[in-house]
Amino acid sequence: MALTPLDIQQHRFRRRLQGYDPQEVESFLEQAAQALETQQRENFRLTEEVHRLQAETGQYQRREGTFKRVLLHSQKVLDQMKTNAEKQADLIVAEAENKAAKLLQQAQQRLAELQEHIGQLKRQRVQVEVDIAAVLESHRRLLSVGQEEIRANDHQDDKLKVLKQAR
Repeated sequence: MALTPLDIQQHRFRRRLQGYDPQEVESFLEQAAQALETQQRENFRLTEEVHRLQAETGQYQRREGTFKRVLLHSQKVLDQMKTNAEKQADLIVAEAENKAAKLLQQAQQRLAELQEHIGQLKRQRVQVEVDIAAVLESHRRLLSVGQEEIRANDHQDDKLKVLKQAR
């Protein structure tokens, strides 16, 4: 059975001869009742404080759980972003390599075309040189033939002069 301050205050002891001093007992019981009441109030206050602190602790634990979930989700998002960025970087590098390969292929093709064109120009130059040499040779022959005709004509002119003088 729980003892309350009221139980102590209302409790009456039987009287006997040569018993305790009733006033002293009453005074002690009054002090005990006050002490017990103070202890009960303090106990009640502390119990309320414990309940309040437990409620706060529950809120903090829920917040902590929420923070943990948010941090875990954030980490997953960051990891996914990092993975996506790496994949995108790989794609960009691959695309750049493909473009570089195409440019290199185009440059090599253009070089081959230019070398072929240069070869054609060299062949044309050789042909032009041969043609010019042939024209020069032809003109030289014509000049030789013309000079021979001039000499022959001069020779005939000389003969004519001699004949004219002899006449």
